[in-house]
Parts: sequence; structure tokens; C-alpha cells
Amino acid sequence: MVFTLNVVEHLSDNQKMLKIYNTLSRSKETFKPRVEGKVGLYVCGMTVYDYCHVGHARVMVVFDTVARYFRYLGYDLTYVRNITDIDDKIIKRANENNEDFLALTERFIDAMHEDERALSVLPPDLEPKASESMEEIIAMIEALVTKGLAYTGTNGDVFYSVEKFEGYGQLSGKNIADLQAGERVDIDNAKQNPMDFVLWKMAKPDEPFWPSPWGNGRPGWHIECSAMSTCCLGNHFDIHGGGMDLQFPHHENEIAQSEGATNEKFVNLWMHNGFVRIDEEKMSKSLGNFFTVREVLKKYHPEAIRFFILSSQYRSPLNYSDEQLDDAGMALTRLYTALRGVEIKDIAIDEDYGQRFKAAMDDDFNTPVALSVLFDCARELNKTKDSDPDKASMLAVTLKALAGVLGIIQGDPQAALQTGFRFVTDHSDIMDELSDEKIEQQVNERLKAKKDKDWVVADKIRDALKDQGVVLEDVAGGTNWRRE
Repeated sequence: MVFTLNVVEHLSDNQKMLKIYNTLSRSKETFKPRVEGKVGLYVCGMTVYDYCHVGHARVMVVFDTVARYFRYLGYDLTYVRNITDIDDKIIKRANENNEDFLALTERFIDAMHEDERALSVLPPDLEPKASESMEEIIAMIEALVTKGLAYTGTNGDVFYSVEKFEGYGQLSGKNIADLQAGERVDIDNAKQNPMDFVLWKMAKPDEPFWPSPWGNGRPGWHIECSAMSTCCLGNHFDIHGGGMDLQFPHHENEIAQSEGATNEKFVNLWMHNGFVRIDEEKMSKSLGNFFTVREVLKKYHPEAIRFFILSSQYRSPLNYSDEQLDDAGMALTRLYTALRGVEIKDIAIDEDYGQRFKAAMDDDFNTPVALSVLFDCARELNKTKDSDPDKASMLAVTLKALAGVLGIIQGDPQAALQTGFRFVTDHSDIMDELSDEKIEQQVNERLKAKKDKDWVVADKIRDALKDQGVVLEDVAGGTNWRRE
């Protein structure tokens, strides 16, 4: 056994201050990597049988931001996010479509990657698929059977024996006796205990299957993540993340399986992001109250969606509404407006804003406070544009660099403002009326009217554009325009 002692004493001051809320201890802890300067992060990814909804987008954006910040601090990060591509819901949908399950999953994997690229979510370092991890899955189940922690039920399925794992319930805070009392004992007579969960399911007609020591079948959902995470990051790694809904039973079962199979601590720190809510209910496919990322992208710029997600601390509930996304668009307009017309030089960032930003992110990735630092920087930038160009350049560099850690404000300011952050409609005839060329033509006509001192015509053009969602801003030497 290898021990890493006093790691924190060797970390740079830039890394020592990071505190993360650990679901397991129910407290914020100073992050101490298992190996100095390195981080292993595993996040439960999507079950790919449909398009991603805004709840999935939150998982993508939250942990992408976490990964970006670890790298900003100088850590050597290995970020793993799995794909669940064999599951009851996938099989059901494939059968309904009369489609091979791999064709179904590949189609939605491609769609998921398109969504994450739109949201400026960087790809994980490793993206294992359950269907390609059968050897590791079967090996872990064999280890559990050998140790007496798993058994074959009367229906041929292999189950994990929850009572034999000491400490079951530590992550979720649930008591086994209470859980058993709440279970209907007649749910599955194949089990020895109603709390036991399936590791390997025997093949049924019209289902995909793989050979195993217990016969043809397929894995249960929980064992897939245990096998993929430990295969990619080792038996014991730093951080495991995912949505709050996975805390129980999925992550609880992962701990039991992984630690039962390896006799090692599984994960040091557990991170769970909060729900996206609509009308005070969790957004989910099962409730039918969800919006796909693709649907929202028809109305809003992807950067507005990302900003909206970052505007709430990741553990808090996030209330979805058009009003919230409109507010995100207006906030981005303010930041891009501050950057417009300022030269971005190759210089160091402002130390004060850098330290304030870091203090916010070091406090459990507090992105709302980090965003407030960006707005303070933007306000000072606006004040110094005309009076102190050198100071303005440093502030612009600072604003763009710190925003980059959050994955926002990386586009050309003028182009971003002219595109706008809300799309009024996707009808081609209306969009043609609002084309960039049409707007430029009207702006030039207004400039000519102003030159001729025809203020009535100039005001009429300005008001007409305003009615169509285009704002004109007169500046020295011309007129800038942007979409609302």
C-alpha cells in the first residue's frame, strides 16, 4: 500500500485554498489531491436514448467549469465522463423504433456532442461507453461473487447483497433498516433481500446480450459506472460528481460495489449539482416537464444558456424561465459592450480582480460571485476607456481571461452584440428582414440623414430598428448596433 503524506504542504499557495463541499462529509473541505498536482475526476454522464435537456446541460456546464478551474490552478487533471449506452430505457426505445440499440445510441451521442460544443463544453479526457466495458464489468462482478457480496437469484440474475456491506447509506444518510421497512417485500421474489440490487440481468427475448459466467445477459446500471470509473482512474480517486438525483441509490450502490470489490476507499470527495426546476418541480423526462437543449437553442444564444447555468451556485436549485434567460442575455450584452473597441494586448491581468475571482471560485466554485467580479471589472473598464487606454487594455485582458475560465465572453464583441442573445423567430422571411445587410443599410441611411440634419428621418429609422429588436449606439466617428 502506498501512502501520500503531507501533500498539502507541497502544494503551491495557488492550490491550497480551494474548498469543495463534500456530500459524504456534508461540509466544505480543503481539497487535497491523492497525488500532488494531479486530479482524477469522474462524472456520471448521459443515458443516450433521447436529446439532452436543460438538466443535462447543467451537469455538462457545471463540471466543465470545475475542470477548467482545476486546470487554471495548474493541476494535471484527468476528467472522465461516461456514456451509458446499454440500459432498460435504451432497449425500450430501440424496440419501439424497430432500431438496433447501437444505431440509436450513436445517433444521440452525436447529438449530445453537438449540444455540448454549442455550450462551449470542452470534451472530457476520457469518455468510456458501458457497451465497450464488458470485460471490466464482468471482472468486478466476479470479484463480488467470490467475496460473498453477490449471489445468483432464483431468476438467474446476479444481485449485490446490501446487508453484507458495512456502511451502506453513508453517502445519502439513509438507514438500511428504515429503507427495508419502506420496501414492499413482494417486489422481486428473486432477491434474498428487497434492498439488494441487480449486477447482471439474464438475457430476455429481443434484448442485446453478452456472454458471462452466469449466462448471456447484460449489466445493471450501477455496476457500469463502478467498472468504468475504476478502470480509467484506479480503484481510489479524488472526485466523483453528478446530479443530486444520483446520490441515492446510484452513487450509494457504486460505493458498495467498488469498495466491496477492491477493499479500497473508492472516492475522497463527492460533488452533486442541484436540480433544474420548472414551476417548483424538478425538470425530468419522466415528469414530461423538460425542454431539450435544442429547443432552447432555437430561442436563445448558447452563451446565454451557459451564463444562465453559471448564474446560480452549482448546488442550488436553478429555476428555468424565459425571464431568467433574457436576464442572462442582457448581462452578456453589458460585458461584451465593455470590451467593444478596446485593444486586447499580451499583458498580465489585474492582480486585484484576479485574486477576487479566485477567492470566489475557491469557495466551492461560487460562480455567481465570480460573475459579480467580472461586472465590477466591466464597470471600471467603461470608466477608463477614454481617460486611460493602458488601464482599459489591462482591464479588458483581465475580463476576457477570467471569463474564459467560466467558458464565456470569448467571441468578438461587435459580432456577439450584432448577433444578439435571443432569437425572436426562426422563420426565414422575418430573419431576412432583420439580416445584417439590411440593418447596415438602414444605419447608413440614418447617418446620411443626420449629416443632412434631417432629424425626423434619422429618428424614424432608429425607432423602426428599435421596434425590430435592434439598438443603435452613436459613438465618435459613427454608429454601433446590436440586437436586444
